Amino acid sequence: MEYIQYYFHQQLIKPNMKLKTVLNGLFILIVAVGCTYDRRAKEELPCVDVRKDYPEKEISLTDFADVTYIHLNTENDDYLYSIHPFFANIAVTKNTIVIFDNSSCSILFFSKDGTPKSRFKRLGQGPEEYFKVTRMLYDEETDDVFVCDEDVDYIQVYSSTGDYKRKIRFPRKIATEALTSFDSHSLIGYSQRFPNMPLSFLENYKGEIHYYTTFYRIDKMTASVLDSFNLKSADNFALVYEFTKGALLIKINNRLVTCSDGFLLCNPETDTVYRYKKDKSLTPIFRKSPSVRNMEPMVLINNLVETDRYYFFSTCTLLRKRDPNYAEKYYVHDKETGEVFLQKITIPDYKGKFFNIEASFIKKQNFYDGNGYFYELDLIELKEAYREERLGGKLKELVATLDEMKDNNVLMLVHFK
Repeated sequence: MEYIQYYFHQQLIKPNMKLKTVLNGLFILIVAVGCTYDRRAKEELPCVDVRKDYPEKEISLTDFADVTYIHLNTENDDYLYSIHPFFANIAVTKNTIVIFDNSSCSILFFSKDGTPKSRFKRLGQGPEEYFKVTRMLYDEETDDVFVCDEDVDYIQVYSSTGDYKRKIRFPRKIATEALTSFDSHSLIGYSQRFPNMPLSFLENYKGEIHYYTTFYRIDKMTASVLDSFNLKSADNFALVYEFTKGALLIKINNRLVTCSDGFLLCNPETDTVYRYKKDKSLTPIFRKSPSVRNMEPMVLINNLVETDRYYFFSTCTLLRKRDPNYAEKYYVHDKETGEVFLQKITIPDYKGKFFNIEASFIKKQNFYDGNGYFYELDLIELKEAYREERLGGKLKELVATLDEMKDNNVLMLVHFK
């Protein structure tokens, strides 16, 4: 293309009409071939039409994953904890489980067999303290505990025994709820064009909310930006929603999800999910239809979790008022058969319990291995199921030894096969 343009301008300043027509035709042909290739590549991606009614189908978690149950020992009351249901305040590394206890505002460390290791509390408003913890990361190799507060533009870093190490300040607003480790020396996260604001603010806000996103890779020591890139459509289309008093604020999309060979980047503006590898290659792998720009109300792809056989994904709907008929939906796309159905995930050890595989709900970001996740099982519900004889296997054996009034919940660790 560049050669044709150069030749035309440099050698054919006054071309005859016939030659000009030929060159123009060749130019159009090349553009058409390129557009056809791009369209064909897009059409060949696995695609789910969210306008269709799909059946619900049960699949067993143990058919495609290995499951382990862990109880975090509470012989010492200092290690009994409670967690906020909306924040990912548990981190699982190769050898350690880290918990932020909302009741005491302490950070607790356990070994993988559930044995308490250490704890610390640095609550306050001083220069080396945290005031609120909305996200927590743990780098086991460097013994760095990254404590994030969504209301400030920095991260406090401590050791697992509570020694203060440093403060790293973001050069711009980063959505810390999705921040995760990229490699040994950097983190990856994203910034939205319109920052997260409290619902009380948005209910009285009159204007447009733009769901633009820029992804950043930042240094773990200094928070300086190492790389950044945007995912946008060719015409810079952005999801725009007008909020007025009484409008419903849906949760912001889970645009960044860890996977076995990197990260899955969800771009609802183009209804597409990309694979971003650590070699910085970016490839589209999945899409939904119809285009979000042709839907009213807008139905957005919210995230994607991948196994060897399945894509698990969810959608959410932008609404102008609360409507129970537009709840989030959870889908499964079977790579082998092309079948699409609504999720109903079961485990043999827990009869009558159903799960959704959805990135934030299963705490995918805080799991050390991109090929797995963890799920917290409520002990009160487990004891009730035990008395009703709905538990089996190792889960039943474990729950039989626990007291719902004195013990912590059970963690279910999942590794995809």
